[in-house]
Amino acid sequence: MFLGHHACFSRRFPAFRRGLRLLAGALVVLSLTGCEAIGNRNNNVNQVEPQPDLPELVQAAAERMIANNPDITRHSPMIAATFVSIDNLTRSSTLGRISSELMASALANHGMQVREVKMRDSMFIEEEVGELILSRQVQRLSAQHGARSILMGTYAEGQDYVYISTRVVRSGDAMVLGTAEFKLPLNNNTRSLLGGGGW
Repeated sequence: MFLGHHACFSRRFPAFRRGLRLLAGALVVLSLTGCEAIGNRNNNVNQVEPQPDLPELVQAAAERMIANNPDITRHSPMIAATFVSIDNLTRSSTLGRISSELMASALANHGMQVREVKMRDSMFIEEEVGELILSRQVQRLSAQHGARSILMGTYAEGQDYVYISTRVVRSGDAMVLGTAEFKLPLNNNTRSLLGGGGW
């Protein structure tokens, strides 16, 4: 009886039927929107922030060095030594070489004049003293190219990161003019750089 009355009512009032259909459609849209919002929220939770790569880290380190020592560019021109392992200062890797190249380029972009010199055994450790000193080759190259400063760096491999320390020293007396440090995630790419072409 009631259903028949409702059908009759609906036939008499077509606007009522349209309203019911619109209401049903709106409820479906709202339910789908809610599911999508929940899905997006879950995806955001699962998303991992992209880790900065080596060029970005080096660029930020160079900016910090220049910001903390604005007069460092007055000690131009500069030559760059290959970064070496903190555990063996006579050994480097692809990571050490590319880090040195990137840091020299970043400093050049901030006003430091850089002389292109490919140095190999640019630093060594004096076993009895245990102090990092400049080799005769660096002193000779500095004089030969008129370099007033030298870019040097070391890296240490940890469990999750490689820690890189870089500094610019005055060629005449090895006085440190500026320093910067950063850490690089120890992922497969970094391990490849550490193991490739060492000397």
